[in-house]
Amino acid sequence: GHSGSVTCLDFSSNGKYLVSCADDRTVRIWSTKDFLEREHRCMRANVELDHATLVYFSPDSRAFITWLANGETIRVFKMTKKEDGNFTFTAAPEDFPKKHKAPIINIGIAETGKFIMTASSDTTILIWDLKGEVLANINTNQMNNAFAAVSPCGRFVASCGFTPDVKIWEVCFGKGGDFQEVTRAFELKGHTAGMYSFSFSNDSRRMVTVSKDGTWKLWDTDVEYKKQQDPYLLLTGKCEVMEPCRIALSPDARVLAISSSTSITVYNTRRGEKEEHFVNVHGEYITDLAFDVNSRYLVSCGDRAIRVFHNTAGYRAVVEEMKGMLKKATNEAMRERLQQQITDAQNALDSIYAKKD
Repeated sequence: GHSGSVTCLDFSSNGKYLVSCADDRTVRIWSTKDFLEREHRCMRANVELDHATLVYFSPDSRAFITWLANGETIRVFKMTKKEDGNFTFTAAPEDFPKKHKAPIINIGIAETGKFIMTASSDTTILIWDLKGEVLANINTNQMNNAFAAVSPCGRFVASCGFTPDVKIWEVCFGKGGDFQEVTRAFELKGHTAGMYSFSFSNDSRRMVTVSKDGTWKLWDTDVEYKKQQDPYLLLTGKCEVMEPCRIALSPDARVLAISSSTSITVYNTRRGEKEEHFVNVHGEYITDLAFDVNSRYLVSCGDRAIRVFHNTAGYRAVVEEMKGMLKKATNEAMRERLQQQITDAQNALDSIYAKKD
């Protein structure tokens, strides 16, 4: 549907929609129900006199925020559902004020709906309220920022860059919902070269990182950092990567995907083994990579098309994990529940491979 290169993708938190933006001055909303159909309908929002390079859904899936390429600022669009099920899109009367001095690398909106984050390629991250007031200015002190993101739980902002670590801050609000401060939470240390990218699991208890040292790492970040407890390194895997490089962790943390140049590799997080390798899936560098909220699909963009992959590695991981738990199951109800999950995942795999044949 896009007539220009697609630069960013985001799934709505209710799992129903995928939003994409391109340099064709449009933002398009796709229904995830249509992924397996021949026709992929989309609804189109026009970006007047500019184009969006980044786009993210609001937590209630009723609005989205964009970063404007020429305006160098945030524009908010409200989505209103019409009787026929389509949406109308209305841009907020005013764009956010222009505050960054360097090019933007990413934006994000907290799942709590309390703040928006913008990060530029110098060492600046800004935390905004939803009306466009700056709440805090973070200096990451890492020479430059390569990637930054808001955690899915909406509590943390993380960034990586020239240094071999990922820094994570907590954005703190009072009981009444008023902003208080941004504090350092923890760091992921262990790589030996600069960082490309990182990703959170859906509950923010796991993170993955990928570095110029040719490795990816899986971390347990479910720690009491206020008591000085550090995240645990769970696994290190080898990968051949080159810029631009992105990493995505499935919401259930069972698999991760790494895009490097125009190809994608998928690994399981239990043993760190390579499961799938998709070569030259886009005609240009891959610009974004994301799993849907149910860990069923992996999507990528990099040219005028969005590619959708079945998360077969994720289904295999479910089968393996549940079979292991089945051996230890102590009561009948638990055994039945596990057996059902195994059957569902196996059926999903069978239907995917039946289509392929």
